[in-house]
Amino acid sequence: MSRIMVRYRVRPDAAAENERLIGEVFEELAAEQPEGFTYQSMVLSDGVTFVHVVDGDSAALPTSAAFQRFASTVGDRCEDPPQQTSVRIVGSYEGRTA
Repeated sequence: MSRIMVRYRVRPDAAAENERLIGEVFEELAAEQPEGFTYQSMVLSDGVTFVHVVDGDSAALPTSAAFQRFASTVGDRCEDPPQQTSVRIVGSYEGRTA
């Protein structure tokens, strides 16, 4: 399975807008429920560095209208542009939550 990580840093004044646009992507994914991949988005504790991880067939993600809106303007919000890297999990653990 392919796994892609994208990391970038936005301007502080653009962080809330970036999160809003990411939220729209997840709302659309929840409504349409495309298969063949998982997608996660995180923001680091600095509040401006974002990481996205796609597992599986990432070709389905760019067909999302919300993702297209997000991606078409992400460069305008960035201090450091998106850098895409293939990654490999060395280990993983999911514990039960109470």
